[in-house]
Amino acid sequence: MPRTITPAPWEELVTTALLGTDRRPTAGDGGAAGLLDAAALHTVRRRAGLRPAAPAARPEPAPVDRRPPLPPAARRRLAQLLADRSASAGSVGRRGTAPDLTELIPQWLATANQQGFRAPAALLPALLDAARARTDLRPQALTFAGPRGLWLAGLNPEWKFALRGSSGGSSLPGPTEPEAVTRLWEEGLFAERVALLGAVRAHDPVAALALLATTWTTERAEDRLMFLDSLRTGLSSVDEPFLEQALSDRSRNVRSTAAELLSALPESALAGRMASRALSCVSPDLTGDEASVAVEAPHECDAAMERDGVVAAPPSGRGERSWWLGQLVEATPLATWPARFGGRSAREIVGLPVADGWAEELHAAWCRATVRQRDPEWARALLGAPSLPPSNGPGTASLAERSKLLGILPSAERAGWVADFIAAHGLSEAFQLLGVCPTPWAGPLGRAVVDALDIARDAGSYPWSFSGVMGLAERCLNPAEADRLEVLTTTPDEPEDASPGANGYWSEAFQRLVSTLRLRAAMDSELTPAV
Repeated sequence: MPRTITPAPWEELVTTALLGTDRRPTAGDGGAAGLLDAAALHTVRRRAGLRPAAPAARPEPAPVDRRPPLPPAARRRLAQLLADRSASAGSVGRRGTAPDLTELIPQWLATANQQGFRAPAALLPALLDAARARTDLRPQALTFAGPRGLWLAGLNPEWKFALRGSSGGSSLPGPTEPEAVTRLWEEGLFAERVALLGAVRAHDPVAALALLATTWTTERAEDRLMFLDSLRTGLSSVDEPFLEQALSDRSRNVRSTAAELLSALPESALAGRMASRALSCVSPDLTGDEASVAVEAPHECDAAMERDGVVAAPPSGRGERSWWLGQLVEATPLATWPARFGGRSAREIVGLPVADGWAEELHAAWCRATVRQRDPEWARALLGAPSLPPSNGPGTASLAERSKLLGILPSAERAGWVADFIAAHGLSEAFQLLGVCPTPWAGPLGRAVVDALDIARDAGSYPWSFSGVMGLAERCLNPAEADRLEVLTTTPDEPEDASPGANGYWSEAFQRLVSTLRLRAAMDSELTPAV
């Protein structure tokens, strides 16, 4: 005979479920089964009382993406890469000899974008999930996803990141449509306005600045900063009047960015003012028999210096005068110094002795100025010969700063410098330098890395300290090197002073390197149209 269930308030059922039916019996003493029956009855009653909701408006159809579809093999490969990303999330432990597919996604996306393929519609959700989880994937992933990806991102709040750096999938008005441009600028979302400003700027920089000026004083500080930062692309003397006005902005970050942009314009009035201040601090030392550099750091930071972007309060542990000096030299056009030092070249100026222990501060400021002004001659001078130990170099011992200087040089010269550095000093200090080298690594650089790894293995070095370089090699070595590296996959006898199990690890790592290079070669062939 069916059991009669007396409805109980939902809150009582929840309390019973939390405490347990042994401690709080249900109505009718039906135990756990009675609790579930009561919950089911409640659920049916609540659903039966619901009224149909009004249907929501259907979304607009997805835009057409006219790029060619992926070849079938490349489509299967993408599905494998994205599936492996989900399966390996959070995995830890020894990597084994199998390639790490998650690390190959950026390269796959870059190649697919170079070939101009469109993303398969069925894989767009997995692609957007991957880009949400990894910010390094986003630029290439969103380019590959195309207009359909942005359309889909607009339907799911978890993918809203895709709309921040784009126009949200909407078509921008043409720069020659002033009414539409003004309407979108005044009413559009922030991402749409950033994209619109860039489009107008590419067509007419003066018009873009005029558009920005119409709402500048009413924008939020963080938005003013973003708009100002967008002026880095195509920065020119046309921007100087606007940036000069921004030096008086109420936001310190906006003022600082405006000063930085102006100092990157060697002919700007700010660059001239900073050069005048720096020349009063740094000069040839005329007291000795040999040429040298004399330094007299500023004794105060006045209001005019602060308006031009000099931060008065130094970080903890820094002296005020050295802090001010560094900022002045950093913002001074590098072309100022040869005239100041009798026509000497950048290399000759950097090689001059600096009096009173100011060399480190002065050279570090010249390094920052070189990076800001993208000057290859000064970069070469401050890097010095790759055979010199970093601590004895002419510029800075900081590998992070050296990496920035290397980024200014042409690709081939950059790779050659790092190859010679590795040949002279090994890999222990080369990781950051390798990160700025063009990929795939050119022949000399690739050979220098592999030779240094082989030398480290033969020397019985602790293998895990080279795992970062080995990971870079998997992604950056030319895939054509795979056959040449096959000989390194064997496990030789370990020397007595080697770390226990080291050679087994080295063999495993080289096997993974070879298999990864072969997989990359296969990926490239799948994305390369048949001729």
